[in-house]
Amino acid sequence: MNINRRAFLATLGGAAAIEAMSSEALADALEHHMVERLDQTAGGQSSEQTKRPYRRGIGSLFVLQGSGDGVFGADKLQPMPAAPTLLDFFKLRFAPANHVLQSATRALKTGMTEETILACLLHDVVLSLIKPDHGWWGAQMIEPYVSEKVSWAIRYHQALRFYPDTSVGYEYPEMYNKIFGKDYVPAPHIKAAYAFARNHKWYMNARLITVNDLYAFDPDAKVALDPFVDIIGRHFRQPKEGLGNDNSPVAHMWRTLATPDQPL
Repeated sequence: MNINRRAFLATLGGAAAIEAMSSEALADALEHHMVERLDQTAGGQSSEQTKRPYRRGIGSLFVLQGSGDGVFGADKLQPMPAAPTLLDFFKLRFAPANHVLQSATRALKTGMTEETILACLLHDVVLSLIKPDHGWWGAQMIEPYVSEKVSWAIRYHQALRFYPDTSVGYEYPEMYNKIFGKDYVPAPHIKAAYAFARNHKWYMNARLITVNDLYAFDPDAKVALDPFVDIIGRHFRQPKEGLGNDNSPVAHMWRTLATPDQPL
């Protein structure tokens, strides 16, 4: 994906705003910008506005696309079923989800395990809810429903993005050099998370998400959820009450995604 450096930096609010942002915030802003552009291409939406009436960290589901006049229009959400499944959230709240579908498709085509494919499919869905520290938020949101290995991998993929591993062909993203310069240094908590993950028995599970992550921004790719339905069925513990209704520690996160228009 080609990124216009000047246009991207303009979305951050100008030189003063950029100066106040940490390196981690800048890097995350770039990835979120790329995800938004990819979904806008897939969904036929207008390009990203440079003047924002909202904080960049707000989840994409809570941002109106279009004229910005406060009228929902095409952004009016379809109601969720009484007992919503993960597939319902993909179709009604995460869509078009082009980036995670590309990531999971790449993992599927290269013969990776079903748990890795699921982790790739879920690694960024939390961006619909919130963007800062999305690895940690994303792991928390799915933790009751997947194996510990899958949630762990999603948690630490955020830190591993910034560190190469030639054993699996993962290089430091050149786009980071172009946007932020070669002197970019990740935040201390990211450095600490990487050091911990690098020596963990599940390191490679998180690393393989990065292998299928930053290389999944092809605006011309054709992807679908269908190839992953059976994998979800085997590895995602769908509560019979429906996501958001099962009284789990994260049910409120799924309810918020299901009903984002509630004022209180």
